Amino acid sequence: MELRIAHLYAHFLNIYGDRGNIIALSQRAKWRQIEVKVDAIDLGQEIDHEYYDFYFVGGGQDKQQIVIAEDLLKKADALKKATDSGAVVLSVCGGYQLLGHYYKPHEGPELKGISLVDAHTVAGNRRMIGNVIVKREDATTLVGFENHSGKTYLGKGVNALGKAIVGNGNNGEDKMEGLAQGTIYGTYLHGSLLPKNPEFADLLLSQSLSRRYGSQNLKPLDDKLETQAHKRALTLPA
Repeated sequence: MELRIAHLYAHFLNIYGDRGNIIALSQRAKWRQIEVKVDAIDLGQEIDHEYYDFYFVGGGQDKQQIVIAEDLLKKADALKKATDSGAVVLSVCGGYQLLGHYYKPHEGPELKGISLVDAHTVAGNRRMIGNVIVKREDATTLVGFENHSGKTYLGKGVNALGKAIVGNGNNGEDKMEGLAQGTIYGTYLHGSLLPKNPEFADLLLSQSLSRRYGSQNLKPLDDKLETQAHKRALTLPA
C-alpha cells in the first residue's frame, strides 16, 4: 500500500511546527511497511483530487492567511471532490478557519473561506493561549496547545472534534474544540497534535488508506513513548 499526502502551503503555514503532524503520520505508516509519498502544494499549483489520500493545512498568522486565502478558493472544488471520494483533511488553526465560510480579522477585509464545512470565524479581543485537553464522544482524549484569538463557531448539526475540558476550544464560550465532519477535521491544537495522540493519528491513517484499499485494520505499534507523552500532557497546567 501507499499513502499519498498533500501538504498545502507548506512554506507559508507552519507555525509552531505543525509539519510535525506530517512527520508523525508518515512514520506511523512506514512502521507498518506502507510506502509514503508527500508533496508540497503551494500557490498556483493545482490539486489532482483523485490522487491524494490525505490533505494537511497548517496554521499561520493573519498575514500568511491573506496570502493563501485567494489561492485556496481556487482549490476549493478539488478539495470538495477529494473529500467526497473519502480523502481525509486535517487543518490546524489558520488552515481550519479558512475551511469555513469566512474569517473576519480585526482590521482589513473579510477573508472568504472555501465553505468545505459550515463554520465561520471572527477575531476576538483576547488571545487564547495554553494547554488543552479535549474529551471525545468515545471517551478518548486529545492533548495539545492552543494560541489563537480567532473565535470559530460551528453551524447547526456540525460535530465538534470534542469538548475542551481544559483550555478554551473553538471560541472560549461553548467549550467545543475543533470540527469533525466525515473525513474532514479542524482544530486549534498545535503541539504538534499527532505525535502525542497516536490513537487519533491511526484513525486518520486508517481513513486515508480506506479511500483506495477498503476498510483497514492497522497492525498495533509499540506506542509506549507516545502514550507517556500523552499522559504527561494530561497533567500540565492550563
